[in-house]
Amino acid sequence: MNDDKTKTNTTSKDATVKEYRIMKETVTKELDDHINIIKSLSKNLSDTIVGTSKTITDCYKDGGKVIIIGNGGSASDSQHIAAELVGKFKLDRKSLPAIALTTNTSIITALANDYGYDTVFSRQLESLANDKDVLIVISTSGNSPNILRAVDTAKSKNIKVVGMTGRNGGKLKNMVDILINIPSDDTPRIQEGHITVGHIICGLVEKELFNE
Repeated sequence: MNDDKTKTNTTSKDATVKEYRIMKETVTKELDDHINIIKSLSKNLSDTIVGTSKTITDCYKDGGKVIIIGNGGSASDSQHIAAELVGKFKLDRKSLPAIALTTNTSIITALANDYGYDTVFSRQLESLANDKDVLIVISTSGNSPNILRAVDTAKSKNIKVVGMTGRNGGKLKNMVDILINIPSDDTPRIQEGHITVGHIICGLVEKELFNE
């Protein structure tokens, strides 16, 4: 009996060690993938990020606002970026007008119920946006119907559109004025790239407007 218990304990310990090693390998791979994607941004997107920042800076100088939309994790990124602009990023400065159209559940559910989920952003843009504004649309696939419909509405109102998506860009890539397509097909990596780029843009806009 004692020998059997010893074998069982040894087997269990070996399994635990193997499981730990596999998990650690997974962690290492995930972090390496993240690092490689972030490094690639400077090679592939630095000019686009600067151009986006200048477009947003000009929008603010002209009295416009930034409007941001996305679904799921991209909705969270929309709210995150809006918060950095309305609050502050690194500088203690005047608040900048920015709004994520993902936060009013009464509006969203009413529109989804009455007109369909595809309208939850476009309908809001009809009433809130004007041609001085910049619309940032975030979609990892570039194919979300409510995002594409919102872009159509924005273009009809002569609003500049920045699209943040993945490597392929989907249908969105041919519809926007500025395309920030993270060079990855993996949704988590794309989302990590989006918020990194969002932070950089907030920092550049803030410095351009307020850093003496």
